[in-house]
Amino acid sequence: MHRSTREIRLAEALVESADTLVDGFEAAHYLSGVADHCVGLLAARGAGFMLIDDGRAVSLAAGGADREIALELLRAQYGGGPCLDSYSSGRAVPPVSLGAARTDSRWPEFTERALAHGIVTTYAVPLRRRDLLLGALNVFGADRTDGSPSEDGTTLRLAQLIADCAALGLENNTTYVQCRTLAGQLQQALSSRVRIEQAKGMLSERWHTPADHAFVAMRQYARRRRLPLDRVAQEVIDRVADDAELRRQAGLADDEGRA
Repeated sequence: MHRSTREIRLAEALVESADTLVDGFEAAHYLSGVADHCVGLLAARGAGFMLIDDGRAVSLAAGGADREIALELLRAQYGGGPCLDSYSSGRAVPPVSLGAARTDSRWPEFTERALAHGIVTTYAVPLRRRDLLLGALNVFGADRTDGSPSEDGTTLRLAQLIADCAALGLENNTTYVQCRTLAGQLQQALSSRVRIEQAKGMLSERWHTPADHAFVAMRQYARRRRLPLDRVAQEVIDRVADDAELRRQAGLADDEGRA
């Protein structure tokens, strides 16, 4: 790939990796897009991500024209392979000749399947955010000069950069979802409080009684009917709550207070 074209493609990949602060985010779809960039940037036959939790693969994503082959090779690593090795050590698995791996009986199932598809080299880097390991990125090379990592390790470092950006994107989305969830919960709590205060005011004005008295009536009513206080407040606002029952509950509360 021409240098300027490669730089533009890298910039596109990094921008896409950062674009995760969105609703409806799907990790598998996101990582598949990043893997597509890996194939072009790393001059590979295929690339894929394995998300790992507690030492077990929990999700796979692959990219490139040979996406299905890459997924097959990721699945073949459930019993051992570059992804699990990189995840376990937290370090990169440098380029490996699969012919040599076969001779050494390294990753038997993965190696045989890779060779059957014409994959002759592979390497993997951890998918990590600081000390948090999420999985690994695995790159598959065919038997061609532009398909294997450069001797100076530049391609391996580039793969790690892409994996680090992908991990950051995943972490940012997790934080985004948590913040959105918390904001929703706080908004719901605030809206509930506003409804309760509004209902208290309505009953207080209707009954010509202190707001605290109206609140006790609603609370007792909610307990008796096993309803959330917020729902009772909305019924009061909508004028569908049983006013006589509310007054009765207020009276019972007064009697208990005087006893």
